[in-house]
Amino acid sequence: MPEQQNIEYKQSWRDEYLKWVCGFANAQGGRIYIGIDDKGKHYRCG
Repeated sequence: MPEQQNIEYKQSWRDEYLKWVCGFANAQGGRIYIGIDDKGKHYRCG
């Protein structure tokens, strides 16, 4: 599933991603997938 207006992929967590959380909260919602890059490759978190 490619990134869309309400779907965002992040390889790892960074506190600066809180802006995405706020953006989704102020819009129609959304999902942030941690541990997956833009090409769909999975990464181990933790």
